[in-house]
Amino acid sequence: MSQASFLHRQALYLRPDPARVIVRPFKPATEPRDLNPTDKTRANHIVERILALEPKAAASLLADVLDNFQGRHRNLLETFELRADEMEAALATHVGFSEIQRQLLGAYFLNEYSFEASALFNPSIVPHPDQRDAPEGGLRFILSLRAVGEGHVSSLTFRTGTIAADGSLAVDPTRRLASSPEIGYRVSGPLGDDVEVVFKEGLDVSERVIFPVTEYQSQGIEDARFVEFSDGGRKTYYATYTAYTGRAIRSELLETSDFQSFRMTPLQGAAARNKGMALFPRRIDGKYAMIARQDNENLYLIYSKDLYRWDGGQVVLKPQFPWEFVQIGNCGSPIELDEGWLLLTHGVGPVRRYSIGAALLDKNDPAKVLARSVEPLLRPEPSEREGYVPNVVYTCGAMRHNDQIILPYAISDTYSNFATIEIAALMQALS
Repeated sequence: MSQASFLHRQALYLRPDPARVIVRPFKPATEPRDLNPTDKTRANHIVERILALEPKAAASLLADVLDNFQGRHRNLLETFELRADEMEAALATHVGFSEIQRQLLGAYFLNEYSFEASALFNPSIVPHPDQRDAPEGGLRFILSLRAVGEGHVSSLTFRTGTIAADGSLAVDPTRRLASSPEIGYRVSGPLGDDVEVVFKEGLDVSERVIFPVTEYQSQGIEDARFVEFSDGGRKTYYATYTAYTGRAIRSELLETSDFQSFRMTPLQGAAARNKGMALFPRRIDGKYAMIARQDNENLYLIYSKDLYRWDGGQVVLKPQFPWEFVQIGNCGSPIELDEGWLLLTHGVGPVRRYSIGAALLDKNDPAKVLARSVEPLLRPEPSEREGYVPNVVYTCGAMRHNDQIILPYAISDTYSNFATIEIAALMQALS
């Protein structure tokens, strides 16, 4: 059986688009000292070459750059100026830059980056904070996705869409342009930087791309598990994600109320040293609760009075069925139902095939497992087996709407799709 009869695949394929680009700082590689024994860097050499241009030639060059790139980015001249401001170390020994020279200098120290050239996968879904244009009986949603570009660097991007009263789905058209946020503040701490990033007013949600901004994220912001968290009537969107340096991983927390400004904070404690943490959507007995996988094999339940520190925990789920013998993990934050907490899981089986299953946890004591799926809800179809990592279906978070679960899922670590699950039938199938 490829999938449960009560799970219905959609045909809303979200594929990576290499044409969507952002500009990133370009830093020329340092020359070997034996080839360049002076104190000057390659950046200084580039600056000197720009300054040596005749004014007419510099103006013509800048016009040509704008002609080539203006339609691919917003506020390009402003971006050039901001990059020039960041290059003060290379400019310190020079004086008297004209406006054109500064803008050219900024252009030379930027490069285009196709942030989703390779993959667009591992989605999670939450209600949109603005429901003003939602269909009657339905709602608007925001979908987060992991985008991968050159060098396998992961960033966070978004889509919006609607769910109709009957559960039918539509994804809004994606804007062609994309933009990175500005740094609102950066505070250094013992575990690294606590950072706020802010997008400019007026940008469509699909234009917003959160690229790594700290040393600990330098190779990627991976697998954000978003959840709409309710606390005393106040709703906040949190996402646990994996920060990757290229050598080490750890869990961090992203926080937003409007998907325009975001706070990114390192998590503390032994449980945060691994990946795959997922926050419950509300406190339980006055404490925050998290599903995590400290040992790369089993799922743990952890409580904490401090949202930013996670230690200890107890094992609640272990691999039990053949499709999950290698390991299990969570597929996003638990979903609250009348029957209990629905926890979607992933299992790894023979030939490293990933499948999606489910477990039902007690609402008052999530350490109690009431039922779980003997067979997967979702396995890779023959048409879904090919991609960057074959034989994988995976999600970072689903959402309830009326009597259905809306399940976005990734296919072979390459592109994404949606499925819907009938809750009543799912409850009957769990044992």
